[in-house]
Amino acid sequence: EKMLRNIYTPLLSSHLMFLKVRQATALSFAASSFRNFHSAPFSTPLAISTIFQERGGEDVPASNQKLRPIFQPPTRPSFAMSKALFSTKGGDDGKTVVARTALDEMDEKTGELKRSESVWRNSISSEEGSRFPPEAGRYHLFVAYACPWAHRTLIVRALKGLEDVVSVTVVHPIFQKTKLDDPNDTHTGWIFGKDGDGDDVTSLVNAQGLGGPFPACYPGNEPDPIINAASVRDLYQYARDTNGKYTVPILWDKKANTIVNNESAEIIRMLSSQFNEFAKNPELDFYPEDKDIREAIDAVNDWVYTSLNNGVYRCGFAQAQGAYDTAIDELTAAFDKAASILEKQRYIAGDTFTEADIRLFVTLLRFDEVYTVYFKTNTRSVATTPSLLNYCRDIYQMEGVADTCNMEQIKTHYYCSHPHLNKFSIIPRGGNFEELLKQPHDRDTL
Repeated sequence: EKMLRNIYTPLLSSHLMFLKVRQATALSFAASSFRNFHSAPFSTPLAISTIFQERGGEDVPASNQKLRPIFQPPTRPSFAMSKALFSTKGGDDGKTVVARTALDEMDEKTGELKRSESVWRNSISSEEGSRFPPEAGRYHLFVAYACPWAHRTLIVRALKGLEDVVSVTVVHPIFQKTKLDDPNDTHTGWIFGKDGDGDDVTSLVNAQGLGGPFPACYPGNEPDPIINAASVRDLYQYARDTNGKYTVPILWDKKANTIVNNESAEIIRMLSSQFNEFAKNPELDFYPEDKDIREAIDAVNDWVYTSLNNGVYRCGFAQAQGAYDTAIDELTAAFDKAASILEKQRYIAGDTFTEADIRLFVTLLRFDEVYTVYFKTNTRSVATTPSLLNYCRDIYQMEGVADTCNMEQIKTHYYCSHPHLNKFSIIPRGGNFEELLKQPHDRDTL
């Protein structure tokens, strides 16, 4: 009852004052409308479209009321409506959701990063009765060019030829405040780019008001096409998230208007296997059913994730020398292990290109331009390691992959989104690593 009061009182108060409808009757109507709101797909007008008509000030039983429409929400719900329905305290249990980032997941005793797992873990499946069956045009990806986890999904989407099947929106690369109307809320995260020349389209600075000015929209950044949200946080709150970590990628269901999954490792497997009837390249399978190949992929993923994918963050976010030393030692050993393996075979898990290669590539792509400087991983360099450099060239030159690589937005995100690491958001010039990837490779000899 308390939740319904919070939701519907602002929306209906003026009508109720005029109609003198008792509070209990209003809540009864609100509950009915609330159920209709959640049961109706947003592809058609919502069912919240009636309110009691006054009859001489009498409280007429609902069964005898003559009904008239007062409003019908648009086909695509606005975020203004969603904010009214699902506030920061919008969890099902009514508890306040505390917004956080990876920087809030540090072990206070050791200074180590302890990254939490993603929580939206539904699956797209062709099995009978699946809540999320594969359909062309039904699903949407929210990604950042900068984010290595999101980049995985862009690469699989491109290689499989799913551009016309799964739509995509690329967010702005620089973290900004996500709750502008609350000075006490300091959370910063992904926002959507603002296009056009309107008065609200201004240049940006970093979260401490320094650096820049940066454009409000980089090439490829677009407004949110689903609910016109200002930030990725808004999307999570619209979906009634109770976890508070607002990450990309997001796999979104446009029919149910909710998040399907936000774990990149699972999203790339869905894209690889569940959309083959719509894909231009259905024969490609990045996680083959062969038991031996899967075991090899899983084994590689395990050490690559711990010591390289997440290892660079463990180095960069470390808050104690001992935590950094442990992380950099493990990273250096894993880097050398990958280099040694790739001297002998074309791909990291064997002779077949798999998801393990995609997961490794997105970290190596960012290594020299970002991680060696920003995250202090300067014990090694991809550009000076022939097997890894040529390996990256091999993958970069696969059809469609280069279009998913945007070094400008990669560098802009990292160097400008964490002012405590780079106060004035100065972006180093770098050695143009991406140009090296356009040169010929020798991997086809292995």
